[in-house]
Amino acid sequence: MYQIDPNLEQYSTPRQWEVLTALKDQGSERTAAKALGVDKAYISKVKAAVLKKAAAYGYSPDHDMIHCAAPGFRVKGTSTLYDMQTGDARMQWVKTTADQERQEQIQRELVEELCSSLPKIKPVKQSKFGRDDLLAVIPFGDPHFGMYSWAEETGNDFNLDIARRDLCAAVDHLVRLSTANRLLIANLGDFFHADNLEGKTARSGNVLDMDTRLPKVIRVGVAAMRQCIETGLKTHQTVEVVNAIGNHDDVLSMALAIMLANIYEKEPRVVIHDQPTPRHYIRHGKTLIGITHGHRTKDRDLPGIMATERAADWGETRHRYFYRGHHHHDSLDEFNGCKVEQFRTLAPGDAWAVGGGYLSGRDMKMIIHHNEYGEWARHICSIDLLGDVA
Repeated sequence: MYQIDPNLEQYSTPRQWEVLTALKDQGSERTAAKALGVDKAYISKVKAAVLKKAAAYGYSPDHDMIHCAAPGFRVKGTSTLYDMQTGDARMQWVKTTADQERQEQIQRELVEELCSSLPKIKPVKQSKFGRDDLLAVIPFGDPHFGMYSWAEETGNDFNLDIARRDLCAAVDHLVRLSTANRLLIANLGDFFHADNLEGKTARSGNVLDMDTRLPKVIRVGVAAMRQCIETGLKTHQTVEVVNAIGNHDDVLSMALAIMLANIYEKEPRVVIHDQPTPRHYIRHGKTLIGITHGHRTKDRDLPGIMATERAADWGETRHRYFYRGHHHHDSLDEFNGCKVEQFRTLAPGDAWAVGGGYLSGRDMKMIIHHNEYGEWARHICSIDLLGDVA
């Protein structure tokens, strides 16, 4: 029988462990491949991948590596002192470094556990009925809850209270113009300005202009999103929410989705798409909409990504759109059967953006899609209109 170290299971995906178990039971890569209906080379690749991952976390007994890294870390390097006479390892130094992927997984699991006991809201009654053949989409272009801007320095005041006021007022104005029964709130990422208590960007460590403490930002941000959802429920049969992962809120964007999914667990008219994926897709008849923040992909590549990730939907639809944020300005291009559109934000620029000359208009849009004909109509709520409405 082929020997497989049982400790390797913790470093394997369910499919990888299935392959290794078959290898142990069948006794050779050839017979294991035959039993699983795969190529022999596939068995070798799976085994090598698992051994490589285990070694990255400090486990490789064949190389005297048995001191595993703590959760959230991976091994950066090891130094081993061997006995010159026996060749046995006498001492070993293990250097570790933060494992961002694993830390994010741990944070997601922690959020899921904390959110499991959140109170569940009661269903809201719909007061207005629209058309089933229409889908209303409201893209949230980078709301940046928690950002601070001082008018004397940047030309516009902005803080947590203003962010909530403007977002909720814009949604309230737009949903009144909707004739659809189905509403999609597409948060395009960077809903929160910062992802940590330090108020710094996770990748570059740049210090951000923060209005207040992070727990308060989360509290007000979640309350604002709930208000927008419940506003939509009054005029639509269903409200769906997508929270794209932004470069300012890698973790909090996923936490927001998990919190909302728990809060609206007993509201059948609310659908929270809480998959922790970099892209989301919504189908409405012959219309297909992709949603992403846009900081990790080029616009011209998005149609090909959509066609690959949603091959069946791509083949069954005629009207395809990819909505993204990140750059805070309007832009619309068409690439090989798919329109890619960037959206403005209601938030003004902070000191860094204004200092660098990164300026743009401020508004929020609502696009109505028909299940047969694609984009049907659109409405725009500018920051100036918001002031008049208020």
